[in-house]
Amino acid sequence: MTFKYRYRKQIIIIIIIVILIGSIIFLYINDNNKKNKTNNTSKLLESAKKEEKKEIKKEKIKEIMVDVKGEVINAGIYKLKTGSRVIDAINMAGGLTNKANTSVLNLSKKLTDEMVIIVYSNYEVENFKKTKEQEEQVLNNCITGYDNLNNDACITSDNSNIENNGKVSINNASIEELLTLTGIGEAKAKSIIEYREKNGGFKSIEDIKNVTGIGDALFDKIKENITL
Repeated sequence: MTFKYRYRKQIIIIIIIVILIGSIIFLYINDNNKKNKTNNTSKLLESAKKEEKKEIKKEKIKEIMVDVKGEVINAGIYKLKTGSRVIDAINMAGGLTNKANTSVLNLSKKLTDEMVIIVYSNYEVENFKKTKEQEEQVLNNCITGYDNLNNDACITSDNSNIENNGKVSINNASIEELLTLTGIGEAKAKSIIEYREKNGGFKSIEDIKNVTGIGDALFDKIKENITL
């Protein structure tokens, strides 16, 4: 009788035991992996919820309040997102009345918290411009021209983007101000604003040639009238 035949039963039993132990180990490891995956998924969900809450808080912080008065349909206090413009606040207030005159307002100016925006009537603006001498003071009169309230939306000598020397700031000028430049139409003015917003502003006046539609010839026409 050979050794293999003599201990056949013992060998079979050992093999079965090894298979059982291996199965148990496999199931144990597999179960731990599932638990770890579940835990990791739970952690990821918790982390995502925390981030979502943070974003909601950030959105709330980004909101500002402005007071819109004068010739708008629904004067009042309005909540807008940071980065909104004067025109956005006016639209939020229902838009302009048929008596409104925005010639002394910078409609593209960015809003800040607690701003007071006053839209004047044609009559009020005309009162600012009674004489030739008063015309030079229109922008200053704009600031306190309504019940002695400061009007932060006015174009003033402090925040105007056209300097005393007549040069237009290509980094800050509104579309209306850019349109005062020779050869700059509405499309090019919008392209200038889009370029400076995407590239963090112009580093030199020559950079304006990077704007689509503005080449050397046009630059030569406007270079004496622009500044950073």
